[in-house]
Amino acid sequence: MRIEHVAIWSRDLDALREFYVRRFGAHPGPLYHNPRTGFRSFFLGFADGARLELMARADVPASQDDPLRQRQGLIHLALSVGSEEAVDRHHAQSLAEGLRVLDAPRRTGDGYYEYVLLDPEDNRIEVTA
Repeated sequence: MRIEHVAIWSRDLDALREFYVRRFGAHPGPLYHNPRTGFRSFFLGFADGARLELMARADVPASQDDPLRQRQGLIHLALSVGSEEAVDRHHAQSLAEGLRVLDAPRRTGDGYYEYVLLDPEDNRIEVTA
């Protein structure tokens, strides 16, 4: 079994797509648009076959969750950049770009080397080795 994809509701579909393309090398598929419902989405593919779906629809309410606090439900997306050195470079570049970085690279209790940042819509991303 494998996870086919993970989906994120988006306020700004184009900006969120460009973030994942630029920062993680995602390959965007074509825009899907259902004019009857107003639903729009992009699938983003990654080199290892993983896929992320970014979705937008005007009637989906904005979240009231605090992005700096843990909560029930989907809490983060972990993306591996391949090595500890790559995590360090990614972290430095995220800081240089002024992204919201929640912590510095560290070794977690369960053995990951990672740091955490927020994407443009405050979704938590663990960037791992």
